[in-house]
Amino acid sequence: MKYILALTAISFLTACGDGKKEAAEQLAETTPATTEAWIVDLSSEDLPLNVDLGDRGTLGADSAEVAFNEEFGHVRVKAGDRFSITVTEAPGDFDRLKADLERDMLQKHTVIEETPEMIIYRSQFPDDELVFIHFRKVITAGGRTFIVEDAAEGRFNEADIKRMSNAVVAKEGV
Repeated sequence: MKYILALTAISFLTACGDGKKEAAEQLAETTPATTEAWIVDLSSEDLPLNVDLGDRGTLGADSAEVAFNEEFGHVRVKAGDRFSITVTEAPGDFDRLKADLERDMLQKHTVIEETPEMIIYRSQFPDDELVFIHFRKVITAGGRTFIVEDAAEGRFNEADIKRMSNAVVAKEGV
């Protein structure tokens, strides 16, 4: 009898949960997975590149804007306020970029990270606490060289810059 009473008590206690487990299971069943890749193919702009925008929820955007700027000769890819890059077909000259940064009399520039293909740097006006973080990356695809940079009009944190600097890749088989 003790065993029956104990089993009844245990089954009663497990059956009377607070509803959190059931709500979580129901939410998991109705919420679509957001891990699906959000890839933008730049073939329509005659660029053998793909842009992996990442998670739509992180960017806070449902669509991406891809536009060619004839005046500056670059393609701009923008998704929300946290992702905006430009892609230009040009040789990547990091020595010239670093020399330009050193000669800049208005802002102080500090290199945060540097590899043979990419440079991430911080820019700041001397009398201001406002800090801008930028990147420039060189990608070779299909025998062509491209420069990928954060859009000049954007203001991004280091996490945004990391995401954008890793987003553009050469299309496979090109």
